[in-house]
Amino acid sequence: TFVLDIRTATPHFPGIGRYLAGLTPALAAQLAPDERLLLLGADTAQAAQFEHLLTPDARVSICYVPASPFSLSQQWQVPQALRKVAASGEPLVYHSPYYLMSYRPAAPTVLTVYDLIPILLPDAATARARLLFRLTHRLAWRAARQIIAISATTANDLATIFGVDRRHITVIPLGVDAHFHPQPLSERERVRSVYGLPISFLLYVGINKPHKNLVNLLEAYAQLSSQTPPLVIAGAWDRRYPEAMQAANRLQLADRVRFLGPAPESDLPGLYSAATLFVFPSRYEGFGLPVLEAMACGTPVACSSASSLPEVAEDAALYFDPMQPASIAQTLQSLLDDDALRCRLAGKGEQRARQFTWARTASATLAVYRKAVS
Repeated sequence: TFVLDIRTATPHFPGIGRYLAGLTPALAAQLAPDERLLLLGADTAQAAQFEHLLTPDARVSICYVPASPFSLSQQWQVPQALRKVAASGEPLVYHSPYYLMSYRPAAPTVLTVYDLIPILLPDAATARARLLFRLTHRLAWRAARQIIAISATTANDLATIFGVDRRHITVIPLGVDAHFHPQPLSERERVRSVYGLPISFLLYVGINKPHKNLVNLLEAYAQLSSQTPPLVIAGAWDRRYPEAMQAANRLQLADRVRFLGPAPESDLPGLYSAATLFVFPSRYEGFGLPVLEAMACGTPVACSSASSLPEVAEDAALYFDPMQPASIAQTLQSLLDDDALRCRLAGKGEQRARQFTWARTASATLAVYRKAVS
């Protein structure tokens, strides 16, 4: 029995939620005849999005632990639930997609690690948050028999900074959802109409946290001609970080930059497809899923040369130094000026994105489960 903890499939964890939403059905589809998948949820409402996967023969089933990943009670409630499952005598593996977990889970454990941003970028978290991050990660790594890293960058950081044995780390890239593909003209026009967007615009999709580097993006955009298509910034907005909006006002870009806030998942393929180019200036990414989504939609990509992004995009993107606004501006201008280059990158991006599927992610994840149980 493979127990997948889905308690973080909530809006509070948008990235992990997308990971679980993509991975879970792909796991269910690839189980061997003698294998079962048990989803560990917090409550019926939170787990409703997975109910369509449940099977009458209980090969895919669900149980509940009424404790959030932030609660102390999970330290005994999760092991209790796992012991009940193990009482049947079947081999058991527990997969936690988050480092706040039960640190003595009473079963061989697999842990997914995404990035080490609070450690690598000290300005991204308070001193207290960094200390807690270090402590809880060490507890999680010691509890885990196998670790899944979503990129080679994250795996190398785990090994070099924290001394995690590379033999216990498996790199398994994320997948891109099938609905991310070039959209027809009608869908692009619908999205432009919904958001009041022009025919040509530059697009960023992601949250506004400091490591996303939006201030440098705005500094770069301010260096471009006033005739440059508008910059559209879409994604969840954390009110703790108003610097991007402040920079737009300081640089007198209010009439050239649009802050859309979070866009529904159903609008994202059309938004990517309608954009003239996609720009992603992040200082650090464990993976960089928006880059992959944009490429899958046939949108040319300009992105940071930092961390995992070259690993994901390879030669299907144009790169810049995220710490140098002049480098960002020059890269954007060269892409805007060259129709043939944009067309070439769009084609390469679609080809590259096809290599990242949730089926591949699930197949590699099941191999880790089987290794852990053996």
